[in-house]
Amino acid sequence: MDLIRFSLVAGVGAVSLLAQPRTFPLDSPQGLKLNKVAAQAATYQGRKAIRLTEPAGAPAQSEDRLAILAGAEFQDGVIEVDLAGRPGGGAVEAARGFVGVAFRVAADLSKFECFYLRPTNGRAEDQVRRNHSAQYISFPQFPWMRLRKETPEMYESYVDLVPGEWTKVKIEVRGTKARLFVHGNAQPTLIVNDLKHGESKGAIALWIGPGTEAHFSNLRIGK
Repeated sequence: MDLIRFSLVAGVGAVSLLAQPRTFPLDSPQGLKLNKVAAQAATYQGRKAIRLTEPAGAPAQSEDRLAILAGAEFQDGVIEVDLAGRPGGGAVEAARGFVGVAFRVAADLSKFECFYLRPTNGRAEDQVRRNHSAQYISFPQFPWMRLRKETPEMYESYVDLVPGEWTKVKIEVRGTKARLFVHGNAQPTLIVNDLKHGESKGAIALWIGPGTEAHFSNLRIGK
């Protein structure tokens, strides 16, 4: 009986240990695999962070600008991170400071799911622009323009944002469903009930769009 009790307790302890959240301070580029981005350690608004920018010569229309976290395979769970995005120096007028998180990234980077923000849209005077503040995409077959054309309003929504300010983001993923929470709000900003790659798994990556200067800090992965 004591052996059975010990085994049960040990088993619970193992499950508890596996369920402990993992934290990535993001205070150094070490451990990041870079794809079409440049990364530097930085101190931003008093906080140690990673700065991501678009390297010279990067393809203008590419949606796979990624800094992939080593050893962070992910299928279901919760991703939390503090991030800040704004248009970089010399960015074109259409730049929005695109910044977000990609998840279930394939080992060969050929596919992933992603939530991102458009910080300059959050307080725009144009209401249509405001409605496009938060976005879901599925690389490579479902970029934002296709989703907006074929299913308008379904994969993007409004959230109050200020370019360059630290913003708390949480992503919950379960099976083929994902929810984006911003600013610590209890209600999601955006709900996706049909993740385009189904019940896949893969890495987690920091994501930016064209013409962006972004900072990331204190990423956490939990159940």
